[in-house]
Amino acid sequence: MLTKRIIPCLDVKDGRTVKGVNFVDLRDAGDPVELAKIYADEGADELVFLDISATLEKRKTLAELVRHVAEVINIPFTVGGGISSREDVSAVLQAGADKVSINSAAVRNPGLINELAKEFGSQCVVVAIDTKMYEGKPKVHTHGGKIPTEIDTIAWAKEVEERGAGEILLTSMDHDGVKTGFACEITAQISSAASIPVIASGGAGTEDHFVEVFTGGCADAALAASIFHFKEIAIPHLKSYLHNKEIEVRLT
Repeated sequence: MLTKRIIPCLDVKDGRTVKGVNFVDLRDAGDPVELAKIYADEGADELVFLDISATLEKRKTLAELVRHVAEVINIPFTVGGGISSREDVSAVLQAGADKVSINSAAVRNPGLINELAKEFGSQCVVVAIDTKMYEGKPKVHTHGGKIPTEIDTIAWAKEVEERGAGEILLTSMDHDGVKTGFACEITAQISSAASIPVIASGGAGTEDHFVEVFTGGCADAALAASIFHFKEIAIPHLKSYLHNKEIEVRLT
């Protein structure tokens, strides 16, 4: 059985790590380079860096900051935010990223997924899906969750796999930052619909929330931000807890 991965997320705006609730009301959470090193040293399995205002402000990801983060970690590193072309992907990979996360650009131009998978390999392409319930149905949102679409989340997950994505980063906007638990139902539906790994994001507040998303949610990995940034749960403690619950994790 593959081990379940614990992935801290650095949501970066103007060079600082930030965290909000339901994608708004952001507050400062620290220096991304310092946090990245701490998480790598604590035993995080991977790290995700999202320049959350890049798409909205039509900027490119901060390659220099990516480079500084890559210099202090030794774990797989995914970068997203404003990535919309092969040139953008090349830039962040050259800066030290192992994978790229695309969201708005993939919705706008689904063929980009095929193009990037062919050029860089599926293992390099993570499609981030920001989803929110609308009239009882999960709908994809873009531009940092600001713009709703009519796209069904589960259908989109199937399509991105077919187009060559190697992984899905699923964020429930309804659960983001509220610490009441991951969106296990939609996570399980997508894990069942797609054969590629699914990273669950949004809602982590307790150790048991991770247990739930790995069991009932069938997630391959779980991503969290504020509980790590504000030292509510330490990664070594979380992994020990999961191990004691008979969930396979990498122990350092």
